[in-house]
Amino acid sequence: MILEELRKKALYQNSIEIWIGISEEKKIDWVNTDNYQKFIAFLSKNELNMKQMTICFDESDNASYGGHSKKVFANNLAAINDVNSHCYSIKLKDSAIELIRTFVVDDSSGVDSSGVDSSVDGSLLKLS
Repeated sequence: MILEELRKKALYQNSIEIWIGISEEKKIDWVNTDNYQKFIAFLSKNELNMKQMTICFDESDNASYGGHSKKVFANNLAAINDVNSHCYSIKLKDSAIELIRTFVVDDSSGVDSSGVDSSVDGSLLKLS
């Protein structure tokens, strides 16, 4: 799995790389800054230990993934200037990976990233 591959490279990863990895696993378009902010809000709400960090891409950096520029994505997030648009350092221990994998994109259609209808009358169903 992608998150385990990231962990093999380094135990601590930045949230943008983690977001790209979980997006690939869940077939989510990672360049959507709104979904990234929802992801960070989800991790914060679930009290995942994260440390805000600065991430820099210099002008010669052409890092991309899936045909999209990581630098452009990071710059778009920086322009938002919200706590949920920042980049964080996250320790990819087993419990963190388990939590990250429970994230589901909530869109107005009521269909989550797996294509499952999770709504009734437009409101989200939460099963206990």
